Amino acid sequence: MGLPIVAIIGRPNVGKSTIVNRLAGGKDAIVYDEPGITRDRTYRPAYWRDREFLVVDTGGLVFDDDTEFLPLIREQAIAALKESKVAIFVVDGQAGPTSADQEIASWLRQQQVPVFLVVNKCESPEQGTIQAAQFWELGIGEPFPVSGIHGSGVGDLLDEVIQHLPPTDDTEEIRETNVAIVGRPNVGKSSLLNAFLGENRAIVSPISGTTRDAIDTVVERDGKTYRLIDTAGIRKKKGVEYGPEFFGINRAFKAIRRADVVLLVIDALDGATEQDQKLAGRIAEEGRACVIVVNKWDAVEKDTYTLNEYERQLKSRLYFLEWAETIFVSALTGQRVAKILDLVDTAAEQHQRRVTTSVINEVLEEAISWHSPPTNRQGRQGKIYYGTQVRSQPPTITLFVNDPKRFNENYRRYIERQFRTALGFTGTPIRLFWRGKKSREVELGSGANRAVRV
Repeated sequence: MGLPIVAIIGRPNVGKSTIVNRLAGGKDAIVYDEPGITRDRTYRPAYWRDREFLVVDTGGLVFDDDTEFLPLIREQAIAALKESKVAIFVVDGQAGPTSADQEIASWLRQQQVPVFLVVNKCESPEQGTIQAAQFWELGIGEPFPVSGIHGSGVGDLLDEVIQHLPPTDDTEEIRETNVAIVGRPNVGKSSLLNAFLGENRAIVSPISGTTRDAIDTVVERDGKTYRLIDTAGIRKKKGVEYGPEFFGINRAFKAIRRADVVLLVIDALDGATEQDQKLAGRIAEEGRACVIVVNKWDAVEKDTYTLNEYERQLKSRLYFLEWAETIFVSALTGQRVAKILDLVDTAAEQHQRRVTTSVINEVLEEAISWHSPPTNRQGRQGKIYYGTQVRSQPPTITLFVNDPKRFNENYRRYIERQFRTALGFTGTPIRLFWRGKKSREVELGSGANRAVRV
């Protein structure tokens, strides 16, 4: 059984995300002074008095308005409540009770879960008591005056909340594979996520920028656990102001850093754009494993050569990710979506892979026999003494040489290609560090190179 869930419900701009950040102990949900900033369900782990649970943040709930995303937000809030053990109904203590609060309270009274009424923005104890008293009229029960910004009153609230949560199972933690789903706006990232889940958890709309938070969803398959992180689309910075879209872009870059494997989603109709190239560069720079997912493949007119030619052009533009596997899918029809996680498994395994020193040096010996290191104008030739893997995630190999300056970029790329040809490393970057070392030092430390092949 998973962790129990606590849903945060309320109308727009009452400070729900601030409450979530206070409960979960960090700033992750987008907090910005504009109604409706949180539009999807975002899950955050929380901990109080030896009890673990998840807090689900929902969009601002409005019952009497069907414009833009509001009906979709209602669906998300309703779905969140269905999976929760407890609901926290957040209201604005400074604004007082509103008709929107009354409508939400009426709806909550019909639900089966315990509801705690939290009066936010009570910044002083004296005023907070007065502000909270106004909300008895909602008929939800005792109001809890709190300050999401300063944290006052939150401890008392949590003491009551955990009384209604089932005990947390003492099960062994399963290693998750963190998978970030990134791409430009409207390439189908949320549709892809929903295809994995079989439900419309992330808001899907043809309007660019529908998803603004990085949204974590846990999926289990064949005994393996994946944490899927759906992010806001990446767009050119000059077209983004310092508002929620800006924060969403930064969240996407953070998601890449959190990930073990990144799914770079490309629109098949647009091909690889300049923004996709920048994303590819960021993924490689962060050293993350990657699978390139070409979505909307069902909308492309095809012949016998279409796929191979498309992939060739794609890899030529996304040269940062020439090592990544590519899969052509349709999130709309579900075509080949199930195979994506197979590629994720391979990429994650290779990302964590370690190779013995003896195997690395066998590859080097073979590579040098085919193509000797270059010689500079003074007739001095580069020499590779030996190599060893110093870390994984991504696999990183240090090569000890007489002088790193004697190895030009072409030869360095050649050595990397030889490692890939011999050892694979499919779906993950590999890093080579060229370190200068005098021959005498190599002789004295030669015992370190006597690894046994396994």
